[in-house]
Amino acid sequence: MGVLDKILLLELKNRALDLKPETKAFFNKIRKKKPKNLDKVMQELNDEVFDELNCLDCANCCKSISPTLYDRDVERLAKHFKMKPSQFADEYLYMDNDGDYVFLKTPCPFLMPDNYCTAYEDRPKACREYPHLNRKRFYQILNLTLKNMQVCPAVYDAVEKLKERKEII
Repeated sequence: MGVLDKILLLELKNRALDLKPETKAFFNKIRKKKPKNLDKVMQELNDEVFDELNCLDCANCCKSISPTLYDRDVERLAKHFKMKPSQFADEYLYMDNDGDYVFLKTPCPFLMPDNYCTAYEDRPKACREYPHLNRKRFYQILNLTLKNMQVCPAVYDAVEKLKERKEII
């Protein structure tokens, strides 16, 4: 990652933190109202932001946060790397304070310099679903979305566009 990229991602994080009180208040209104069209709107915004952004240009999620890995993820990744699940867990994972498996360190050990993933076809469920913008019952992950705004430009852009949608609240 170049210096310019690091600066831009730091600016993203700082902008998201500056907007956190406003965004939190907006999300509280969504939680109360539970708009019936929220999932549809988020799917549209997901498509819109990813028409403009390419994850391979950024990969900040892979560089700065670790997904939660479930037993099935561990088994799939172990098979991918021709290891036993216990060996894979010992080499790459630890159990966090919530009792979840996460990678020992960031960036992800499978992220290559060109931002491609050496385990892409067998990546964890959390990686497959990230950044969760097109998830059903989106109102249930608003706290996670608030955090993801600091990491993912697509999430930041989608939430800012959502705030402009008057039909939501």
